[in-house]
Amino acid sequence: MLRKTKIVCTLGPSTDQEGVMRNMIVSGMNVARFNFSHGSHEEHAARLAKLRALRDELCMPVAALLDTKGPEIRLKNFKNGKVTLKAGQTFTLTTRDVEGDENICSITYKELPQDLTPGARVLLDDGLVGMKVDAIQGDDIICTVQNGGPVSNHKGVNVPGTKLSMPYMSAQDRDDILFGIEQGFDFIAASFVRSAADILEIRRLLDSRKCDFIKIVAKIENHEGVENIDEILNVADGIMVARGDMGVEIDFTEIPIIQKDIIWRGYNAGKPVITATQMLDSMIEHPRPTRAEITDVANAIYDGTSAIMLSGETAAGRWPVEAVRTMSAIAERTESDINYDKRLKMRTMEGQLSVAGAVAHAACTTAMDIKANAIITVSKSGETARLLCKYRPETPIIACVLTEQVYRQLTLSWGITPIMMEYAHDTDELIEKAVSTSQSAGLVQDGDLVVITAGVPVGISGTTNMIKAHLVGDALLSGIGIGKRNGVGVACVCRSDDEVRSKFKPGNVLVVPATNNNMLDSIRDASAIIAEEAGVNSHAAIVGLTLGKPVVVGAAGATRKLHDGVRVSVDGERGVVHSMPQ
Repeated sequence: MLRKTKIVCTLGPSTDQEGVMRNMIVSGMNVARFNFSHGSHEEHAARLAKLRALRDELCMPVAALLDTKGPEIRLKNFKNGKVTLKAGQTFTLTTRDVEGDENICSITYKELPQDLTPGARVLLDDGLVGMKVDAIQGDDIICTVQNGGPVSNHKGVNVPGTKLSMPYMSAQDRDDILFGIEQGFDFIAASFVRSAADILEIRRLLDSRKCDFIKIVAKIENHEGVENIDEILNVADGIMVARGDMGVEIDFTEIPIIQKDIIWRGYNAGKPVITATQMLDSMIEHPRPTRAEITDVANAIYDGTSAIMLSGETAAGRWPVEAVRTMSAIAERTESDINYDKRLKMRTMEGQLSVAGAVAHAACTTAMDIKANAIITVSKSGETARLLCKYRPETPIIACVLTEQVYRQLTLSWGITPIMMEYAHDTDELIEKAVSTSQSAGLVQDGDLVVITAGVPVGISGTTNMIKAHLVGDALLSGIGIGKRNGVGVACVCRSDDEVRSKFKPGNVLVVPATNNNMLDSIRDASAIIAEEAGVNSHAAIVGLTLGKPVVVGAAGATRKLHDGVRVSVDGERGVVHSMPQ
């Protein structure tokens, strides 16, 4: 079974060790995350070069995701490097340049005194130290420490519930994004997104460099981002539920509710959703996760997340490869418990669908109805494939694409296996190449029934308008299989009861328009039955099940296409008839 939920892994010192990155790819890493809150451009470039070499060697598409530092406020320096603050004491944050001590410390954001008001909450070091603002005096913010603890140089400052007037894109983020364009990253994960305007600011920077290939994932980790989730979804290419900073900015009891809501909204919008932070946190130190962590990963998958992410577990942990294997194993077991067909039947469509959306939905339901082995889509931009995964079909999705960038980017999308395909000039060639490429990749085989969807005319993005049920390989006939058995024999084609009585010999494969009770003696002696009459409640289907015979019903044109004396095999499970050597 192909795993449908994708795995994002953060690179870092632990993945630099010999053989670790290779084993992570083999174990299931789909997207490599580069955390630009740490490390230099030189370090990231070296890791990206290593990733490129490995994915070329292993012929596996692993996307590269640049995670920005984002707009942030930090403390400056203390005289002795750190201090310990005590509950009840007064502590001042200032925009003046002072040497920090137990009573005062400078901050990096000059406008914070104008943004805060008395009564506001201020958190230091991811909420380990909490303070309340008592007064604003010029450049100074006078606070009372509510819960104390140690604080050191450059620790983060959070102001939950306060809207900041600071610009979204810092100079460092701009430099990092430009570096990402030069290096050919596939995704940018934009930290601390507050509104659609923040995403559009990044988009303008990309456009100014004529970069239309990088997808933007919005990280939701503060009140404003949660409040504006719908407008953010409209302009972002994906969403990350970034639970780390979210747990500092927002009441932690709200996190599970917000997580489920964001996953649901992203799922409905057809955008990839990454659930992130502390998913297998104990595996930073230990080779096995806690039961709570296993349940956390599984619940995100039950909720419909597209991807699950490892952070410190792979970047700095002792067991990076084991963490990937564990994540993959949990995902596979959880997916095996989900009835995706039932979910698809229950899903209601909201609003009017586009032509492409309607075709994608129809392709998924058709694949379910005919029990197809795969849905094969040919997509120039990847959008057709993403439309398909919006409906979460049980049937595997194979995306045949033309460019390396789309090939890698689809590794973030739920349930999609991307493969590279050569350009096709017309519809017949497109179908032939899509099927043969899927066969060469070992994803389908002769006798498989597949649903193909693409756009006609060929080569124009956004024109998805074709569905075709297609039988792979050299099968003579297909229909609905009855039972689990296979049968082999010489075809005996009969169009009437009289022909059955005069022609049929024991061991023949009986080929008829429909069966009836007059044929029961011959049916008992047949190696298999092929009937043109369709329906699982047809006479042939019921008799075949009763007698334990392999049957294919709904085999259109069987008495015309098959001839007496032809040796055939009948696959009762797949509903396929193949020719056999005489």
